[in-house]
Amino acid sequence: MSQDAADAVIIGAGHNSLACAVCLSQAGWRVHVVEQNAVPGGAVKTGEYTAPGFRHDWAAMNLSLFAGSAFFRQFGEKLGSDGAAFVSAKHCFSSVFPDGTWFGVSNDAEENLRRVAAFSDKDAAAWKAMSEAFPAEAEVLFAILGSGFSKRASAKTLWSVLRKKGMSGSLDLTRFLLSSPREWLDETFESEQIKATLAAWGMHLDFAPDIAGGALFPYLEANANQAFGMALGQGGADTIINAMVKRIKTTGGSVECNADAARILVEGGKAVGVELADGREIRASKAVIANVAPAALLKLTGSTGNGRYDGRMAGFQHAPGTMMIHLAMDDLPDWIVPELREFAYVHLAPSLDQMARTYQQAKAGQLPDTPIIVTGQPTVFDPSRAPDGKHVLWLQVRMVPGVIKGDAAGSIDATDWADVAEPYAERALDIVEQYAPGTREKIIARRVVTPTELEADNPNLVGGDQVCGSHHLFQNFLFRPMRGHTDGRTPIDRLYHTGASVWPGAGTGAGSGYMLGQKLTR
Repeated sequence: MSQDAADAVIIGAGHNSLACAVCLSQAGWRVHVVEQNAVPGGAVKTGEYTAPGFRHDWAAMNLSLFAGSAFFRQFGEKLGSDGAAFVSAKHCFSSVFPDGTWFGVSNDAEENLRRVAAFSDKDAAAWKAMSEAFPAEAEVLFAILGSGFSKRASAKTLWSVLRKKGMSGSLDLTRFLLSSPREWLDETFESEQIKATLAAWGMHLDFAPDIAGGALFPYLEANANQAFGMALGQGGADTIINAMVKRIKTTGGSVECNADAARILVEGGKAVGVELADGREIRASKAVIANVAPAALLKLTGSTGNGRYDGRMAGFQHAPGTMMIHLAMDDLPDWIVPELREFAYVHLAPSLDQMARTYQQAKAGQLPDTPIIVTGQPTVFDPSRAPDGKHVLWLQVRMVPGVIKGDAAGSIDATDWADVAEPYAERALDIVEQYAPGTREKIIARRVVTPTELEADNPNLVGGDQVCGSHHLFQNFLFRPMRGHTDGRTPIDRLYHTGASVWPGAGTGAGSGYMLGQKLTR
């Protein structure tokens, strides 16, 4: 049985793993990353999934969190020299409604204000007040989102919030953080179109309109996109993956694909390495880091020896799934509102009530009768992703059940995703056709990716859960993945946990990987 050696072995080559590896390798650690897949990146990768020359982002498309992250602020110059590049999307996201109205948010406060005023003078005043307050609010919110939630970090964050906002302001902030999207939107705006446009962002992160704790995400997306615009990867989201891999290799580390971790080696209560499926061992003198779903961590260790921790990992709850539809297009859709051809995202989510119904149907194991469609149009801003004059469309069908019990519409009898994929893709495309007639005629090729396929490709996406675990309050902030372990520590010495299931959770900000890298090299 051959053995390799490193200071740290990292299981999984998702963006959090790679960010952590960059931190460690820059500090002089010998890092070895092992990835079961043929390419690194996890949910953040790009490929020609439909036809030659058409580059599609497999799951994640929006890299704004990465471009604005603490990790990129520290390593951005080096990663830029290694090839990381972004394109800016001025017109960020939008929604279109059955009556032909629409609303969108761009990187232009005055333009957004005019759009709001077209619906309601009262909402225009509320939007203006929200925009003016955002810089001060963002400072506090990003401090919370960047906190490690250790006892010391929590005390420091709490004191900072109290000092800046006072007791009454801190209580108001707490109320906001506990609010559902609907609660915040109903008390802030009167236009149903504006509410629905913002609420659609909650559906990206497992927050249907009536889920407590979800108000934060529509709020941040609206204000951050207005203030900074949206960042997409030039040529594809994998621009950041390729750059991080190059940086790791430049500093003496290695990233090995087609290397499936079978077991974490523990000796004398300490993690000492990883055994691969082929029998090879990679020993680690300082740390073993697992970017895996919580249940998978238990499979790799057998048991951590701590019943409370093991029980929490086994009981970790996942969000409903997502189905992806990748389309190679002869042209962009002819939306019933021509302005929508200029936006990175077009949401087909007509109302808060429909979003709530869709979510509940998926949670109950039913194929939603009217799923929410997130339409990504990256070639509007990055034509390099398709042949000249052609386009790619990136469709997320949200939410759907990982395990199908039935069809809310009563028209699909099958319950196996292999049989459901095509008819359900047709249901999704029927919705697109309502808002962009003739879209089917422009499709050159398509690839439907089911929740089952997403999990097979990346076991962290359990049941097609693209956020690797529900972010509801019981499993977020200081409870992600459980109280006392938000910094990635496990009961086994030198074994650490990272990825979207660890605070600060999902998104492309690389927060858990970066914070762990900082912790280990501090």
